Amino acid sequence: MDRRSFIKKAGIAGSVGTVALASPALSQGREKLTMVTAWGRGLAGVFDAAQHFADSVNAMSGGTLEIEIKAQGELVSGLGAVFDAVTSGQADMYHAADYYYVGQHPAFGFFTAVPFGMTPNELHNWYYHMGGHKLHLELGEEFGLHTFLAGNTGPQAGGWFRKEIKSAADFNGLKFRMPGLGGKALGKLGASVQTLPGSEIYQALASGAIDGTEWIGPWADEKAGFQEITKIYYTSGFHEPGAGLALATNKDRFSGLKPEFQKMIEVASAETNLWNLHQYLANNSTALTRLQEGGVKTLEFPDDVWDAFGKASLEVMEDNMGDPLFKKVFDSMQTSMKQSAAWDQLSSGAYTRQRTRVLG
Repeated sequence: MDRRSFIKKAGIAGSVGTVALASPALSQGREKLTMVTAWGRGLAGVFDAAQHFADSVNAMSGGTLEIEIKAQGELVSGLGAVFDAVTSGQADMYHAADYYYVGQHPAFGFFTAVPFGMTPNELHNWYYHMGGHKLHLELGEEFGLHTFLAGNTGPQAGGWFRKEIKSAADFNGLKFRMPGLGGKALGKLGASVQTLPGSEIYQALASGAIDGTEWIGPWADEKAGFQEITKIYYTSGFHEPGAGLALATNKDRFSGLKPEFQKMIEVASAETNLWNLHQYLANNSTALTRLQEGGVKTLEFPDDVWDAFGKASLEVMEDNMGDPLFKKVFDSMQTSMKQSAAWDQLSSGAYTRQRTRVLG
């Protein structure tokens, strides 16, 4: 199926407003690219990554390549509309989490995170040195996109709940916000799974429209204010051990840029990827301390719940193996992850265990 052709014929889905097509070029060799995002303006970490990318490109180009950011709701509204605006050419690029688009193709999940998938280091090993980026480009090609990683949240928390999770049965009927293939796995446990933009989660949780939510981790979650609604926080999740954020440019638009502008986008994406990961890691521990001092109860899921997560996650993967590209990406990821883990467990894994034992 030629998904790119299908999208162009079908027109723009979601709630994309009627606006002029993105301006192709400015005078005297200057270019302006309009970036739509999945993030509300100022949303901690994720919008920071989009802004950092734009600032880096603007600085490297001396203003000759300008990235104009449109936050969620400013040009288009809804996560799907972000994708549609760029594939149709209405906007030039997006910054988002690609697992929002598993409905377009389930393989998009691998370029954010999949259940029991890659840590940030494993993801970056695969992406930059073991074929991951090539597969991201291959997937994007089907939709007329040229793609890069441009941010990473690090390991994400299991989420916020109104009551403790004693067994997997507690997910049955639970209204829970979780995107991507992780959400598909929770659905197999009987949860009523929703995908909401980050800027809508607080109100949904406060009103009772959802019973619980995952977002990112202590720093971003504290900024979002979920601790004002519930004090039950599971600090380790199965669904996003190292979630990548994506920068995708309309492929025709990207191909029409000067090579030096293309390289600036590539370099700014990679630099943002590193910068954003460590923004989260630098802030999470102190934020967790504040949450705990404020009465938040931090918990871990019982082993039998983890077992249920694992069984459901394997079923989700198997459900999609009939798609050749999904299987190709899955096999590549698994091979890379095993190769990365072999050395990591013997080197840094052993070191951190001994450091804890010796120094406490």
